[in-house]
Amino acid sequence: MDDVRGQGMYPLHRCKTIHLVRHAQGFHNVAGEKDHSAYMSPELFDAALTPLGWQQVDNLRKHVHSTGLSKKIELVVVSPLLRTMQTAVGVFGGTGFDDGISAAPLMTENAGKSNRPAISSLNAPPFVAMELCREHLGVHWCDKRRSITEYKPLFPAIDFSLIETDEDTLWTLDVREANEDLAERGQKFLNWLWTREESEIAVVTHSGFLIHTLSAFGDDCQPPVKEEICKPFNNCELRSVVFVDRSMAATSSSKTNFQGKIPDGMDVPSEEAVEKN
Repeated sequence: MDDVRGQGMYPLHRCKTIHLVRHAQGFHNVAGEKDHSAYMSPELFDAALTPLGWQQVDNLRKHVHSTGLSKKIELVVVSPLLRTMQTAVGVFGGTGFDDGISAAPLMTENAGKSNRPAISSLNAPPFVAMELCREHLGVHWCDKRRSITEYKPLFPAIDFSLIETDEDTLWTLDVREANEDLAERGQKFLNWLWTREESEIAVVTHSGFLIHTLSAFGDDCQPPVKEEICKPFNNCELRSVVFVDRSMAATSSSKTNFQGKIPDGMDVPSEEAVEKN
């Protein structure tokens, strides 16, 4: 049995495939790398993607389509900030507008002064905005969101119904969220993912959120695997993981298991029959 010690086997319906994505390069990334104090500047409020960031989005989009990943994802969950929503719709959005079919766009033309065309919601999975997967809250202006009233006309097909307040009541000017509090929020987010019926989900979020959420995982693995799980994300990096419910917290039932014995009949295993005889 020594050969299986490094392996694991779990029922499929107790697993979810999560495709984690850090947003593409934003203007705050450029300013902050030159001078960390720039993060405190109101000029970086809810920073948008840079032109280079949009190039990163285009390259990741090509990847998810060439690998077939775009056809597998059932839901896109996105942090409700401009840079994450631009990344999410740019990577996982629809392929175009079909004549005669009316559908709200995921992003309107030039949203966030992006100089980009509108992005269709046709042939795209549902998109839902979720506050739990936001970046560290407080102090850094780039991590303060706009009102939902402002976002809705820019991203008409994103579902904002899970966000409780129109204005950003979570961000404060003088207190930065502690790492341990962010990690706890990350666990709440993962618990929420288990309430979803979808089994393959993309999550578009932030570096700090990913680092502190994933740090709780991999201690039961060899160090190289732990490092693979927990290493920092590059801008617009996608990393796919399998999330397993080992606590019986999830109530989902299998969609692929088949109970067998239909029609009913005798099915005593041969070994058991030999023992009885």
